[in-house]
Amino acid sequence: MNLTFKALSALLTYPTAELQQAAGEISEVFDAQRQLPGCIREQLHKLLTELASGDLYDLQERYVLLFDRTRSLSLHLFEHVHGESRDRGQAMIDLKAQYEQAGLAMSATELPDFLPLFLEYLSTLPGAEACDALGQPAHIFAALAERLRKRRSSYEAVFRALIALAAAKPKDDEVSALLAAPDPDASDLAALDAAWEDEPVNFGPNAAGGCKDGLIARVRGALRPAPDMPAATRNHPRQ
Repeated sequence: MNLTFKALSALLTYPTAELQQAAGEISEVFDAQRQLPGCIREQLHKLLTELASGDLYDLQERYVLLFDRTRSLSLHLFEHVHGESRDRGQAMIDLKAQYEQAGLAMSATELPDFLPLFLEYLSTLPGAEACDALGQPAHIFAALAERLRKRRSSYEAVFRALIALAAAKPKDDEVSALLAAPDPDASDLAALDAAWEDEPVNFGPNAAGGCKDGLIARVRGALRPAPDMPAATRNHPRQ
């Protein structure tokens, strides 16, 4: 099992006392595995220090403001390539089926495209295969990293790490397309409401989703069954 992928998965979960206690162990994983450049490991250590020493309620509030309230920073991969189009449900079903074939136990409330769950799945794959799969949504990671950089968030380091691990690097045009989407501040309630407004659903022969459907197909195609996957859940309470 690739512990670097598991450690990155843990860093993107909702902060808990258990995560705070494990911060030192996670830090040791990055140094022992040495799969990441030194500059990125230093940035990850900074995030781990914040998680270990910060007030838990403040850490949880920060997490919610970043990843739950703001659609542009969603940790659900299909949010960025599929939005609310009608095909998203079938995509979720397909991913869930592949996870189940790999032996991954999901809770009833978990969504298959949740990034920590995706990373935990990749941690069971051979290294080269995992890095190939990680390259499929690399443009999403690049866009998220840039948005977090603008917010001066230490979580940026996790997405820089994912880009460094990915076999295929993000294409500028795909990153630019994602960055062109609205990115409201978490305190701007009117802008948040507008960003979360349901997209129209189109039916019929002219209802193709264009580049978004192509991107989601690539993300889905990156997932392959892996044997002996341990049961895991990555839930956090919604606030």
